[in-house]
Amino acid sequence: MSTLDIAQLQAELSGKNPRIILKKALELFDNIAISFSGAEDVVLIDLAVKIRPDIQVFCLDTGRLHPETYRFIDKVRKHYQIDIEVLTPDRVALDAFVKAKGLFSFYEDGHHECCAIRKVEPLRRKLAQMDAWITGQRKDQSLDTRQDVPEVQLDGVFSTEGHPLFKFNPLLNWSSAKVWQHIEAYQVPFNELHERGLISIGCEPCTRPVLPNQHERAGRWWWEEATKKECGLHVGNVRGGLESE
Repeated sequence: MSTLDIAQLQAELSGKNPRIILKKALELFDNIAISFSGAEDVVLIDLAVKIRPDIQVFCLDTGRLHPETYRFIDKVRKHYQIDIEVLTPDRVALDAFVKAKGLFSFYEDGHHECCAIRKVEPLRRKLAQMDAWITGQRKDQSLDTRQDVPEVQLDGVFSTEGHPLFKFNPLLNWSSAKVWQHIEAYQVPFNELHERGLISIGCEPCTRPVLPNQHERAGRWWWEEATKKECGLHVGNVRGGLESE
């Protein structure tokens, strides 16, 4: 599939229902997987298993997740009777990083170095084996970095000259309220931390509950500027090529 086809495909899928986008993605690619971490991604799994019961699913285990998140991963695995591949950081790189900078250096010099080792590198290894991936990105998750994200794109971060990687964002135009309507209507499993005021859930040291009327991303990396609340998984979202999640 060429970049010209991507433009045509985006024109075809722009503004379409997530089911239509998922169905098209799964028709086009056999070697495709859902990246799973939060509520949006389980909605994607809930929709995708009705189209392809053996859909590939993977998640990132940074080693710093909440206990509730680990239980959530297993709950989803059992609920949908699917395999979930758990990706982990490179042990040598992580050991060297922790030895040199300790376990909480991100509070002093920002989260990007830690995220690069614990999240981006394992994801890069996985996506090098894939032709396409599916994410739960939504525009309203970040007014700064996700407004221009399309329904389908050639991944500008993880593609290489010899290996184009395609990225689908079926829930792009859904609101958080729409996601939770689906979760409640279809009894979709969710992380119990959501019941304690945590909306956007990442690693335990970097996540806290949000206050009333705060944006959902305010609880992530709260000690940093709002424009830096991305971790490296979706670098192309940030204007100018800065790091992102």
